[in-house]
Amino acid sequence: MKVLFVAGLAPIARDAAASAAFYRDALGLPLEGDEYPHTDRLDGTKHFGLWSLPDAARSCFGTATWPEGVPIPQAVIEFEVEDVAQAAAAMERRGYRLLTGVKTEPWGQVVARLLSPEGLLLGLTYTPSMRGQ
Repeated sequence: MKVLFVAGLAPIARDAAASAAFYRDALGLPLEGDEYPHTDRLDGTKHFGLWSLPDAARSCFGTATWPEGVPIPQAVIEFEVEDVAQAAAAMERRGYRLLTGVKTEPWGQVVARLLSPEGLLLGLTYTPSMRGQ
C-alpha cells in the first residue's frame, strides 16, 4: 500500500455548535453546511507525525507530565497562519484559553497552542521550512 496524502480530517464533535463556532467563526475556515460542516477549499497537509504525550506536554507546559485538570488531547492539528501573535490574540478575545503563549520551538516553528472543543491540541503556527524560508 502507498498512502498518497491525507484525504481528510474531521474532529468528532460532542457539541456541534461549539465546534462550528470554533472552526468556522474563530478560525475562519470556509465550512459549508449545517448538518455536516465541511470544506474542500483548504490546502493539503504538509506534515504528518506521531507526537508523544510527554513531548506535547513539554511543548505546552515545560514538563514531561500532562497536568491534571487539563483534558489529554487525542491528536494535534496545526493551522499555518499569517501572524501567530495576531491569531492567538483573536482566539483569546473570543474566550479560548491558550495553553502556551506565542513561542519559538527549537526547530524554528513559531506557535501558540490551545485545545479545541473536541479536545484536539491545536497549534496556530508559522513554520519557516514550509514557507521556503
